[in-house]
Amino acid sequence: MTDEEPRAPRADAQRNRARILEVARTVVAEQGTQASLRDVARRAGIGLGTLYRHFPTRDELLETLLSDRFDRLAARAAALESTRPPADALAQWVSDFAEGATAYRGLAASMLATIEDETSSLHASCLAMRQAAGRLLGNAQAAGAVRADVDGTDLFALVNAVGWIADQAPSLSARRAHLLSLVLDGLKPH
Repeated sequence: MTDEEPRAPRADAQRNRARILEVARTVVAEQGTQASLRDVARRAGIGLGTLYRHFPTRDELLETLLSDRFDRLAARAAALESTRPPADALAQWVSDFAEGATAYRGLAASMLATIEDETSSLHASCLAMRQAAGRLLGNAQAAGAVRADVDGTDLFALVNAVGWIADQAPSLSARRAHLLSLVLDGLKPH
């Protein structure tokens, strides 16, 4: 008996997956993270069953759309950690994260919803990014720039809250940098 190597997906399945992702980027950009999966399938010219064969849950589709962004943020944290003083590295990463959190309406809320749900695909995808941010936070705390009672969940929740505010009141999105500076000021030791 020989072990068979897994077969590559059929060419039509690969095309369908690529088309779903292409259309999903557009639909999610228009409608936010709660975009209609039925609309994604319709615009992609496929049946809803085909979409669910590739992406059984909304989180799995979002995870695929967002995983590159999360990987870049984790890599960015590592680069900042080695090139900037701890407080500056943390502040720059928070700014980068907040900018990305507004890429899709509802993204901040979706990420917050998965923070405790370890079964969510988004939770797993965010984990490396959150761990990288946690290292930046720990470094800033060790340098005395951030209060000791702040943990990674606090940081993630506060920065996501700024993204959520911009979702809820687009008129405030221009004040995102100011709101983030208020958050960072609140993290400083008393």
